[in-house]
Amino acid sequence: MSTYLNALKRHQQLFENMTQCEDTLQLLANQIDECFAKGGKLFFMGNGGSAADSQHLATEFVVRYKAERAPLAAIALTTDTSLLTAHANDFSFDTVFSRQVSALARKEDIIIGISTSGNSANIIDAIETAQALGVKAWAWTGQSGGKLKTIADHILAVPATETARVQEAHIFAGHWLCEDADSRALAKS
Repeated sequence: MSTYLNALKRHQQLFENMTQCEDTLQLLANQIDECFAKGGKLFFMGNGGSAADSQHLATEFVVRYKAERAPLAAIALTTDTSLLTAHANDFSFDTVFSRQVSALARKEDIIIGISTSGNSANIIDAIETAQALGVKAWAWTGQSGGKLKTIADHILAVPATETARVQEAHIFAGHWLCEDADSRALAKS
């Protein structure tokens, strides 16, 4: 079997297993709808590929996914290079997201920390900061959940251990949440 077909087979297997995440994603979709109804914001954060995913998903909520609808308040905490580098230089990279959470998040908001391993120190610290503020804290991880499994209020633990497959599932989950938000926004208009 070629490496392409092997990767495709692993991808297909992952998505067959994603059905076990349906209830978790429906809970998050309901919480996001409630968050927006209360004037709250959705915050995303991650490192590396998960940072890019955070930016991608925040953009889909603000600009649009598929439907023409009003913008929805979403922010990627990964985009301000001046803030990220100043904080990492003056304090620590481990607290680069928690500092932003402290400054920006409110009780009606939702924080989503994306970490394929579930062990990213800056995501863990930000989740704990969000919880101290009374903000709903979600972690999106791979199968094991890492340390975030025991810390976050809620977890989307993708049923995979391979980083690429976990990231593919995170983007799928984010796209579905955007599609759900589109449908809800249109139903209300």
